[in-house]
Amino acid sequence: MAEEQTELEERIIIKDQLTKEIDLVNRDPKRINEDVVKVDFEDVIAEPVGTYSFDGVWKTSYTTFTVSKYWCYRLLSAILGIPLAVIWGFLFALISFCHIWAVVPCIKSYLIEIQCVSRIYSLCIHTFCDPLFEALSKICSNIRVALRKEI
Repeated sequence: MAEEQTELEERIIIKDQLTKEIDLVNRDPKRINEDVVKVDFEDVIAEPVGTYSFDGVWKTSYTTFTVSKYWCYRLLSAILGIPLAVIWGFLFALISFCHIWAVVPCIKSYLIEIQCVSRIYSLCIHTFCDPLFEALSKICSNIRVALRKEI
């Protein structure tokens, strides 16, 4: 009975991860597009002092820019949003698949194999180089340097 309850809870958790509720108000909760696509009328069109257009033209330009940007975005997202979501979903699934099934196992295999090489290399260095450097250090330890200032 307890096993069935645990299995049922696991199924519910898995289903909730795939069908979780999305926030329709805050659509960028991690703020990944905070400074990239925030373009307002004032960021694109600005009239310096002394070169003003008619007030009606300025207001109409502002409204036209804002409304056309809003509706073009909505139209493009309606037409291309779902196909691009499929493409991006496929791409990130492919990247995840390659990472999980190819990259990480290759790295783990390499680390296991290089560990053996590392031990052999370390043994060779300690066997051949350590005595050589100890002998050189004993030879060089008796060298004395004296500096004299001659005028």
